[in-house]
Amino acid sequence: MGAKHFGARVARLEDPTLLTGRGRFVDDIRLAGALQACFVRSPHAHAAIRSIDASAARAMPGVHAVLTADDLPPRMASGQIPMLVPNPSIKTPRTQLALARREVCYVGQTIAVAIADNRYLAEDAAAAVKVDFEALPAVSDCRDAVRPGAPPAHSDLATNVAAVVAMSYGEVDAAFARAAHVFEEELSLHRGGAMTLEGRGVLASYDAAPDMLTVWSATQTPHLCRATLADLLERDLEAIRVIAPHVGGGFGTKAPFYPEEAVIATAAMKLGRPVAWQEDRREHFLSATQERDQHWKVAIAVDAQGKILGLSGTLLHDTGAFLPWGIIVPYIAATTFPGPYVVPAYRIEATVVLTNRVPTTVVRGAGRPQAVFAMERLMDRVARELKLDRAELRRRNMIAPEQMPYSVGLVFRDGKPLVYASGDFPKSQRRALALSEYEGFRARQTKARAEGRCLGIGIANYVEGTGLGPFEGVTVRVLPNGKVAVATGATTQGQGTRTTLSQIVADQVGCRIEDIVMTAGDTAAISQGVGAFASRQAINAGSSALIAGASVRQQIVALAARVLGVAESDIDVEDGRAIARAGNKPSIVLGELARAAQGMPGVSFPAAQTPGLEHTAYFTPPQASYCNGTHVAEVEVDPLTGGVKLLRYTVAHDSGNIINPLVVDGQVQGGVAHGVGNALFEWMKYDRDGQPLTTTFQDYLLPGALDVPPCAIEHVETPNPLNPLGVKGAGEGGTIPAPAAIISAVEDALSAFGVRFAEMPLTPDRIVDALRKAGAYETLAAG
Repeated sequence: MGAKHFGARVARLEDPTLLTGRGRFVDDIRLAGALQACFVRSPHAHAAIRSIDASAARAMPGVHAVLTADDLPPRMASGQIPMLVPNPSIKTPRTQLALARREVCYVGQTIAVAIADNRYLAEDAAAAVKVDFEALPAVSDCRDAVRPGAPPAHSDLATNVAAVVAMSYGEVDAAFARAAHVFEEELSLHRGGAMTLEGRGVLASYDAAPDMLTVWSATQTPHLCRATLADLLERDLEAIRVIAPHVGGGFGTKAPFYPEEAVIATAAMKLGRPVAWQEDRREHFLSATQERDQHWKVAIAVDAQGKILGLSGTLLHDTGAFLPWGIIVPYIAATTFPGPYVVPAYRIEATVVLTNRVPTTVVRGAGRPQAVFAMERLMDRVARELKLDRAELRRRNMIAPEQMPYSVGLVFRDGKPLVYASGDFPKSQRRALALSEYEGFRARQTKARAEGRCLGIGIANYVEGTGLGPFEGVTVRVLPNGKVAVATGATTQGQGTRTTLSQIVADQVGCRIEDIVMTAGDTAAISQGVGAFASRQAINAGSSALIAGASVRQQIVALAARVLGVAESDIDVEDGRAIARAGNKPSIVLGELARAAQGMPGVSFPAAQTPGLEHTAYFTPPQASYCNGTHVAEVEVDPLTGGVKLLRYTVAHDSGNIINPLVVDGQVQGGVAHGVGNALFEWMKYDRDGQPLTTTFQDYLLPGALDVPPCAIEHVETPNPLNPLGVKGAGEGGTIPAPAAIISAVEDALSAFGVRFAEMPLTPDRIVDALRKAGAYETLAAG
């Protein structure tokens, strides 16, 4: 069987629908008699709830209900939302109630919901709900939260420390004792949001006759959503159907289960009417989970040639008020820190701290941008102090391809030893340097300086654990009309999942790609599923598609051989037709075979024939698969304004065998855009009392089209031995090293002034302030 589609730049099958405005997102779904919801949210970062008076709101025209915690089902009314990823290190497994009952712990926390004929009436009713608060001391900064005497983020807790995770290997103290050089850095990394184009959204409908609850949610994880709903509503799984229709971006923020999903489902069941809620942009700022807020203190020990002897440090992670996704982000950060380098001895301690801010979970990169920033800033420091070229220092310390599989010495978040199964890290760096014309940069920089311009170049390397388990499923079924139905628990938020899975199935089954009918993200279509996060779908769903497709192809071959009277070895399957190679090459279309596979009523099948042409496969990866890459950023900085312009951006990216280079290029380019925002623009600010200060796009800046250059991308393909496709994840690699590369480039551009940067985002005011403190403006004036 040849690979007609695998590896080809197949145009995305999703795009004609989306580009012509025919996408079907949650807010596009119209059900007869549907009501609209608006949530009452806390205006306080921390407060006790003395009472809630919804009587005036309930009496308003067009208002059908106002629900508080007392109106919810018993399990939901008093129990925390289940933590989806628990960890034994968590001392305080605190997740929130669907609706707050006695205490609110961040601005935006759900307290009640108003349900009315339309959103306008619902908002008026929500505003009329009177909540008597007793303001409590709030703790906003995680550095303050761990100090003795800090206000508790939750009034019943004695400490704000939710977890401490320590990990190490090797003789760290001995490594630092014998080192020729030891360098230390303190780093701070911003808090930001996903800022998905589509906000979160939920629509629920309850049909009493079959006792079926149907929920449409803009979620990345519909099967996990269904399981959590079943828990909170105390219903059978089979009595709940969750559908993720078109979803306008996820980036991790739509992976957790949210209170709104539980409350809207409850409202639909109580009222016997469909109920819808669509998050507006202000709600997204206030209540959608965020990421990145960490503070690192790190040290590196090296010998006289710059070879790493040891690495140690601490990181402080702000988890916000709750732990909906456990401690995944700080855990991943701690295990990602060593990166693609040989680090003989390593020790880190991560402290996870509760604050009165919106909870943090994963956002594109999931702890890795922080870890890569810390490691790459250290590498730049070593190179500068030892007067070595930054690329050469990295080359000296890289894990060589002949060392694969390489055991780092840690346990990754999937519970398995952290082992890089494949990769050529030095090649990725070589290719990125060549593509960026790195060797010629100093001449470009010198010429620019003669013209009064400040140019700089930065490098960053990374390794990313992708393709996490436990599994993903795909069903492949040939239909009587000749179409091929594919159902999967994988979901799509713009990644091109339909396209890549269709390429795999078309090759395996031998059908036309346009004859594939895909159903993704619908719990009624396939019984088991996990969803989209951790750059996992190509590995898990892709491998399941290959296994299921190959099984169906074998069924086609066996049945066609019997029908056509030839040996199975004489059958080819191509373009939806099984063809015999012998004689006059008789053939039969897949639709006829599908009908034959259904048999006739009352007539037994021939020996060895099974009903239908279908197979369901659930691929279970043995461990995480580690992709890698190198980013090179070339920038120009205006020292007078602090403005940064990206002139060139180069990526060498190894995600194993490439299913569709067009799709992967899009993922990398989009990831870089996210990384540019992290590096230079996005900053979710709070005051000392936990009040958010950046709740509109006038205050919270996103990169525009002119801020993100087109990337020069090269794929360095080292096949992955851990799955039958040989693929690795590709969805987050564009983001992970971008801040490190960009901020390194800015520092290089301003190296004549001796300024150093240890924080992100690196906004213009921070650049100007650093230059002012360094006396740069006196130097410029004198020049």
